[in-house]
Amino acid sequence: MINWVRVALCGILLVLISLVLMPVQIFCLWLDLKPRRWLPRFWHRVACLLLGLRVRVHGEPERRRPLLLSANHVSWKDILVLSSVADVVFVAKSEVKTWPVFGLLARLQASIFVERDQKRTTGNQVNEIGRRLADGEIVVLFPEGTTSDGNRLLDIKTSLFGAAASAVPHSPTGVVHVQPLAISYTGIHGMPMGRYNRPIAAWPGDTGLLPHLFGVLREGALDVDVDFGEAVDYDRHANRKDVSRTIEQRIRSMLSDRLRGRPRVDRDVARVEP
Repeated sequence: MINWVRVALCGILLVLISLVLMPVQIFCLWLDLKPRRWLPRFWHRVACLLLGLRVRVHGEPERRRPLLLSANHVSWKDILVLSSVADVVFVAKSEVKTWPVFGLLARLQASIFVERDQKRTTGNQVNEIGRRLADGEIVVLFPEGTTSDGNRLLDIKTSLFGAAASAVPHSPTGVVHVQPLAISYTGIHGMPMGRYNRPIAAWPGDTGLLPHLFGVLREGALDVDVDFGEAVDYDRHANRKDVSRTIEQRIRSMLSDRLRGRPRVDRDVARVEP
């Protein structure tokens, strides 16, 4: 009973905050005003707080631009977590537009929607990502193409890094910075989360969105670690497969270290996001 009361209160508060911020965000998107980039971060920080997601950040986003963040993908909660840490936009499959709640939020965050099965529009989609990167926006890419069980990194799709190549001609320095990022769900109710409990946080594709959302709301108190790795410079001489292989190795290493409780000391200075 107490859990359902908490779910109801979280839902009501989130709806009220959304009703206040949505018209402002729509207005800022319409006129392309700067607040459109940081208003989503404020909303997502509140959402993480209400959902019980405690985010610990290790390292920081690369300061140079253009910047493409490449992250492993565990759950829809990754969106909340990363958006609470930095002013980012996401590359998402077109089906996300039709999802309840999350489709609207994705549009309000000016996500870049791609039709993965429509090869005729691939060039335009890649160019749109490149344009947004060159405009100074931080674009997040999930190169696995789907969600994992949270215990490992799936093979990444090298073709998705064509977005970095498309932004190179528009970069003032002729370089796009691709930074690896590892998202690790490591604790529940203050206790370490082992591999057998991690599916509580993970959202595999065969699980319904709303049932999983309610499950997370009932559970609450999840610890999430976000590790920023060393960026790779992508210029006109770069080999896409080599860059993607390096990014994959760095994400895999950071994820493995964090899940095993062996963070690398050279960058393990954490801050907890509110």
